Amino acid sequence: MQTIMTFMQTKFAPKVNKITKNIWVASIQDSVMAILPFILVGSLLTLVSLVNEIKPILPDMSLINSFSFGMLGIFVAYLIPYNVMEKKKYNDKKILSGLAGFSLYLMLIMPTFTEDGTIAFEFDRFGAAGMFVAIIVGLFVGLVMSIASKFSFFNEDSTLPDFIVVWFDTLIPIFVLLLVGWIFTIKEIDFFDIIVKLFEPLQSIGQSLPGFVLICFLMAFLYSFGISTWVLNPIIFPIMIKGIADNAALVANGSAAVNINTQEVLYTGWVAFGGVGYTMPLAILLLIAKSSTLKAIGKATFAPSLFNINEPIVFGAPIVFNPILMIPMWINGLLMPLITYLVLHAGWVTIPYKAFQLWYLPYPISTYLVNGDWKGIVLFAVLTVISFVIWYPFFKVYDLQKLKEEAV
Repeated sequence: MQTIMTFMQTKFAPKVNKITKNIWVASIQDSVMAILPFILVGSLLTLVSLVNEIKPILPDMSLINSFSFGMLGIFVAYLIPYNVMEKKKYNDKKILSGLAGFSLYLMLIMPTFTEDGTIAFEFDRFGAAGMFVAIIVGLFVGLVMSIASKFSFFNEDSTLPDFIVVWFDTLIPIFVLLLVGWIFTIKEIDFFDIIVKLFEPLQSIGQSLPGFVLICFLMAFLYSFGISTWVLNPIIFPIMIKGIADNAALVANGSAAVNINTQEVLYTGWVAFGGVGYTMPLAILLLIAKSSTLKAIGKATFAPSLFNINEPIVFGAPIVFNPILMIPMWINGLLMPLITYLVLHAGWVTIPYKAFQLWYLPYPISTYLVNGDWKGIVLFAVLTVISFVIWYPFFKVYDLQKLKEEAV
């Protein structure tokens, strides 16, 4: 175990953290972070729809959801090249780069034109269904614009205003980008459909039982070494966000939701009570610790854990690089998603099909709101009991160890 800890601390963790600081990866991460308010607005609208299902007393606000959660793809297509240029210190071209991403994305989602000049888009392609397309477009635009920014038509001592210089220096790269979109359009090549089909295997793997369990375990495993789970977001966020969007479309067409690997299941419903690694039971156990140190940590970390913010307990207990507490976190990272997937897949609990990512709501309130199924609370209770059983023996060992240290 010590060999593994040394390797993770000195070799693996630094390399992973270096990846997260990579301009291209960080640009995707920052773009995802930037659109979270729009996702939360869509989640709040889910609360309105739940009220109306009980009694239709509130107006239909689904249009707000369509122009918040339903626009994620186009937002990301703008934000990624914007962030790439910002991180590369080409701040004078970041807005134009974002607009180029916006424009190219519109061209590549295959609009249709009529003889009277009307243009029509498939609205679904603006949203979560287009996340992979938006990422590809955003990175491509960021690459072209950053390469072009290394050259200029003007000398540094030019007397022309800076904005004029920027205009001329961005003409060629913007033209090249839109030329690419034009070629796809006139050739009637559905780039959107190509990318979606290209990523279908990844989507299928991510929505499978092994894929879901592996993703959840990796999050708990990496977090136990102090590596932010955001490092996985460029891969798992598109899978999850498309999963809930596809579920909504299936239910709207009269079919049943099938995608289990969604943020609603992982963060809001069942798998992350207290945060990644199902740490809330540990926060409760710390309150009854015999060690005064651990009891103090329990008092300080209970409230954040209740609202699924577990950085204080992960780094304060600590779980990070603590062999005694890392193991139960890993076990939870395997068992909680495994049991949840099997129960939802069997149809014993309704699979969520509406965007509801108010992950800071305490369980089991969010557990019920995520699908309105009381059986989900039963599943939550079972998972919590199992997690207590997992945490308890390791907690007792750690508590005794701390007691001995305090007695010295």
